[in-house]
Amino acid sequence: MDNNKLFGKRIKELRKKNGYTQEQLSEKLGVFQKQIGNIETGTCFTTMNNLEKLSDIFDVEIKDLFDFNHLENRDTAIQKINDILAKSSDEEVQKFYKIINAIKN
Repeated sequence: MDNNKLFGKRIKELRKKNGYTQEQLSEKLGVFQKQIGNIETGTCFTTMNNLEKLSDIFDVEIKDLFDFNHLENRDTAIQKINDILAKSSDEEVQKFYKIINAIKN
């Protein structure tokens, strides 16, 4: 995946984690809402000044805006979950099930 798309996914993740809509983030950042959409889809990047503002808005360091390692595609995430489950005790599997079920509902 290209870096602009990874960056966009990260910004979208941070935006949602902080409870902002694209419109709210665009107001805080001082840009048009369409620009937030373009950043999140990876069709454009942003300026250094906006990177500094984003880090302040999300209360993270600028380097954390580029922390893509935790993002996995669906198939990779499912495989890693299956690997964890395969190595877990019956009791742990039941705990995982309860957690996932609580999140899903």
